[in-house]
Amino acid sequence: MRIALASDHAGFELKEKLKLYLNQLGHEYKDFGTHSNESVDYPDFALKATECVARKGCDRGMLVCGSGIGMCMSANKVPGIRAVACYDTEMARLGREHNDANVLTIGARLTDEKTAKEIVRIWLTTEFAGGRHLRRVNKMKDIEKKYSKL
Repeated sequence: MRIALASDHAGFELKEKLKLYLNQLGHEYKDFGTHSNESVDYPDFALKATECVARKGCDRGMLVCGSGIGMCMSANKVPGIRAVACYDTEMARLGREHNDANVLTIGARLTDEKTAKEIVRIWLTTEFAGGRHLRRVNKMKDIEKKYSKL
């Protein structure tokens, strides 16, 4: 799987550790930055990575900021993105299984490295269940279409 990866300054160190973990798992990634812990604005980096996912240049995206919230909110502004902020493995599993989340966000200030790696593993290996969940995902897509015409 090819992953679009990005962080802000608060998530930089965890992102770098997750890059090594993705290598261990056998996944490719494209790093959209940031490349240091100097202060930056998270929406800029969320946009770069999520555009890659939305345009099918990457299969999924992973974003890391201080809380995971700002990256998640920014990512969900991009049409075609269903981002989920995860703080534990159950959220990661449900985000994939029920919501077909194509972008994962993690809060580096709230999630230790071991937990973050387990969240990533679960999120990457969980399949979308479809069925009644597909109907709901399609309704989200309909909302997106309705408001993209504004």
